[in-house]
Amino acid sequence: MADPSSYRPKPGEIPDSPGVYRFRDEHRRVIYVGKAKSLRQRLANYFQDLSGLHPRTRSMVTTAASVEWTVVSTEVEALQLEYSWIKEYDPRFNVKYRDDKSYPYLAVTMNEEFPRVQVMRGHKKKGVRYFGPYAHAWAIRDTVDLMLRVFPVRTCSAGVFKNAARTGRPCLLGYIDKCSAPCVDRVSAEDHRELAEEFCDFMAGRTGAYLRRLERRMAEAAEEMEYERAARLRDDIGALKKAMEKNAVVLADATDADLIAVAEDELEAAVQIFHVRGGRVRGQRGWVTDKVEEITTGALVEHALQQLYGEETGDAVPREVLVPALPDPVEPVQQWLTGRRGSQVSLRIPQRGDKKALMETVERNAQQALVLHKTKRASDLTTRSRALEEITEALDLDSAPLRIECYDISHLQGDDVVASMVVFEDGLARKSEYRRFQIKGRAGDTRLWHGEGQDDVRSMHEVITRRFRRYLAEKERTGEWTDGEDPGTAAPEGGLAEPPAHTLTEDDGRPRRFAYPPQLVVVDGGAPQVAAARRALDELGIDDIAVCGLAKRLEEVWLPGDDDPVVLPRSSEGLYLLQRVRDEAHRFAITYQRTKRAKRFRSSPLDEVPGLGDTRKQALLKHFGSLKKLRSATIDQICEVPGIGRKTAETIAGTLARAEPAAPAVNTATGEIMDDTEEPGQATGSPGEPVPTGAPDEGRGQER
Repeated sequence: MADPSSYRPKPGEIPDSPGVYRFRDEHRRVIYVGKAKSLRQRLANYFQDLSGLHPRTRSMVTTAASVEWTVVSTEVEALQLEYSWIKEYDPRFNVKYRDDKSYPYLAVTMNEEFPRVQVMRGHKKKGVRYFGPYAHAWAIRDTVDLMLRVFPVRTCSAGVFKNAARTGRPCLLGYIDKCSAPCVDRVSAEDHRELAEEFCDFMAGRTGAYLRRLERRMAEAAEEMEYERAARLRDDIGALKKAMEKNAVVLADATDADLIAVAEDELEAAVQIFHVRGGRVRGQRGWVTDKVEEITTGALVEHALQQLYGEETGDAVPREVLVPALPDPVEPVQQWLTGRRGSQVSLRIPQRGDKKALMETVERNAQQALVLHKTKRASDLTTRSRALEEITEALDLDSAPLRIECYDISHLQGDDVVASMVVFEDGLARKSEYRRFQIKGRAGDTRLWHGEGQDDVRSMHEVITRRFRRYLAEKERTGEWTDGEDPGTAAPEGGLAEPPAHTLTEDDGRPRRFAYPPQLVVVDGGAPQVAAARRALDELGIDDIAVCGLAKRLEEVWLPGDDDPVVLPRSSEGLYLLQRVRDEAHRFAITYQRTKRAKRFRSSPLDEVPGLGDTRKQALLKHFGSLKKLRSATIDQICEVPGIGRKTAETIAGTLARAEPAAPAVNTATGEIMDDTEEPGQATGSPGEPVPTGAPDEGRGQER
């Protein structure tokens, strides 16, 4: 590991001008390429105190052994040079692209004497017209099959074309009129090229005029009673309309734009692009990016623009590019795009209307692409095995953690404090084992214990204690203590044996709750939360279950008693698995917390009146206007409400009299002060018992 001060340039050596810089390692390999408006200011940021750098930046500067730079005239030149060097050197600390050139295009080889329509991948060639990209090659072939009856352009390979010319017999497409057969001189080279140009014009979006021309010719043929020709033209029009239906109209006819959306997490980002030409979505593509450097959404957009248009010129760069965030600064990027196109390019964020709605669709596609990528990555057996091995090695465990439990605390400013427990077995989520806890605190209070802050540490201690106290109770009930243990103790000393399979089920055959011990407990948090979890296990006499914490901000793994965290590589499958476990626990906890909060906002003292249904509750509130006025009403006034008898009115009045008015509740979604809403009663249940999903006391914990 190099000391950045060993290769830091001397003061005054770095010019205060635009340029591109390269960090090299001890083997002279380029590990990072960047650009800057001012090289002096940018490079100075890398040579500050290491403790002030982001972990990913710190890793880069300590891996590097030298830095060099190239001065350019403008920021646009810096952008171009940065792109060239990233392509040339493939630096390990720059954004990594996947699925670079794999999407298929519909291509027309206008650079040949007899242009050919075909599917093309890879780098674009000069003199070839491209349309797309398409998600699948079969989508291109379906479109071409419909178009060939109207534009019978050559689709055969060079070998087939030469063989047909040599034998004087066209291929099958020539016989069924889906090729004009220039190979046997049915049409001249000029006429065939005109067909290819009409095909390109139609694919480029100039459809209306051509359809109208065909409709006129069909009407003329019908007037002249040439019904067979009119029928062929009718079928041609139908084929073209069917091909057009494959690309729905989403924007105005003259709109040529690319819409770029990004979905990201700490490690990866999914980029999705919709290509709109002539107001229709002509193609879609996307890729997944490894975030191996600290990067903003605007910087991701800039890299995506380089990826898309770095080798494009002319009409391949659209007049308008819509993005979720603008690069900083935006002017050089916009000038670079304008230079690639040869005319003005607008780079902006859509604010309203159809373009904003279409951007939301692209964003949903990006989110789904990221989820799909993570699902595929997590489902791979080899990857999961490697992840468990990396965790075992990093945490110095005796064996692979085949069962991992993760805990997270969730609340809203100290109210409705809940916890979640999620379970991963063999690297996959086991949702039937999920549990949810309502934090009791003191005397059944669901607020955090003190008013000075949000005490997640005490909550974590409580939930770990409750979960593993139940585990010990299950073992005590079945008498499955290890040798030398006292089955009457609630917190036995020493290790706990793995119970036999036949004891892990209830009498009715269902798995017993909390009977399975994990090999690893993960908590969402840093050193304080880890210490609380370890202390809870020690108090129960459990010493054979490992504990670690994952701090979200820097993705560091904390172990009990260690002053420094374990830093796993950003590309580590073990870190990726721990993140998935942590994120799932957070999602499960916050879902439960929001459910409780919504239920509290909707609750009312009228819920305690026996036999009073929703219809009569609404009638009471509609009649009196508020719960406060209903509480001050007399029994005779309550009887005036339709459907309310005297006995029911007396019950309502007695229930409201016993209910103490609570402090005003605030709806956090709207900011509304709900002064007539009563504070709901707390859920009952014996202290120390978890409250899983679907049951007032404990249950099977299904996600809802």
